[in-house]
Amino acid sequence: MATRRIYYDDAFVKEFTADILSCEAEIHAGNPAWCVILNQTAFYPTSGGQPHDLGKIADGNVLDVRDEGDEIVHIVDRCMEKRQVDCCLDWPRRFDHMQQHTGQHLLSAMFLERFGLQTVSFHLGGELSTIDLRGPQPSEEILEGAERAANKIIFEDRPVTVRYGTAEDLARLGVRKEVDRAGILRAIEIEGADLQPCGGTHVHRTGQIGTLLVRRCTKIRQDWRVEFVCGARAARLSREDFLLLRSAAEKLGCATGELSIAVERTLTERDGLFKRNRVLLEQLAAKEAAEVVAQIPVAGNGLRVASRVFEEVEAEFLSYFATEIAKHEYSVALLARRGCGHVIFAQHPSAGKDMAGLLKQLLAKVGGKGGGTRDFARGRLEDPAKAEQALQFATETLQSAKAAN
Repeated sequence: MATRRIYYDDAFVKEFTADILSCEAEIHAGNPAWCVILNQTAFYPTSGGQPHDLGKIADGNVLDVRDEGDEIVHIVDRCMEKRQVDCCLDWPRRFDHMQQHTGQHLLSAMFLERFGLQTVSFHLGGELSTIDLRGPQPSEEILEGAERAANKIIFEDRPVTVRYGTAEDLARLGVRKEVDRAGILRAIEIEGADLQPCGGTHVHRTGQIGTLLVRRCTKIRQDWRVEFVCGARAARLSREDFLLLRSAAEKLGCATGELSIAVERTLTERDGLFKRNRVLLEQLAAKEAAEVVAQIPVAGNGLRVASRVFEEVEAEFLSYFATEIAKHEYSVALLARRGCGHVIFAQHPSAGKDMAGLLKQLLAKVGGKGGGTRDFARGRLEDPAKAEQALQFATETLQSAKAAN
């Protein structure tokens, strides 16, 4: 028996009574659950980019709702006998979905009517909703223009109605996107703005959308994904955005209207400090490297091996220090940083060793990842506490090996 879909004709039904036609066990998300079919339902199944409703059937919690042809299957968390039951929807969730979905129809219509951009897909997410537009990249002016046009119609509180007819009937009425399907189709009409085939749930008037806010636009394969929110979501995210802006402005000591200028100034100062810090690190590394090499005696194999585990130094310093050590003939740097487990091996070409091969032997013994070239290699130990052990192994391996020809 086909399930009568109450939401097709009245999406504002929050509670209803229905007969249980069947109840069969299944596993849902790894847990026992039951598939319940009712003779009629106001629960919307996942379909057309809109998520399913939640709520209760008698004392059972609705976990999922699926559209299986003529039947709507409700996944609940307990077994139920065939009987008449009272059902109720999670109304805040449903109404939120109605706001987002109707807002999507309106926004898509504005992008098409005013800017020639066709919506090719829609997704209603838990926090944000998206539409994918096909065509040239929408500029900020286009995004703002579509948003402004949609909100104008929202504030005019136009009626939103359900229409039924064949594909030919709807085509004559100016449907936004024609469909090639036989039989009677359901369409949603926003007075003077849009007519679109849809089986989803919608508000009765555009004013119930509340407001619509376009968030951002990104490239998704050949299309452009536009994020938007409606109703309470728009109010909540706008408030969160304002609080973030106010907090950032307070930390930068400026008004919110001056935030962009303050951020640019801060980024310029940061880049300058970064460059100066890098120069100082390189100068310090060169000075310390010269002193270290001068103090290291030449080993039996003719090498000067600088082996050191650092505690609290910037990660960049290891690379600079190793490079400076390796500028001296027959010198090798074996360095590690205990806090993060970084390891760097470097040599002057005259040393004649293989730093990548040495690192590979080390990581095979103590664990970790890395790689490099004959003269320079870097990696990370699985256990940073083994830094001293690692460099001791590397030093002994290096000193015991014969110099390359």
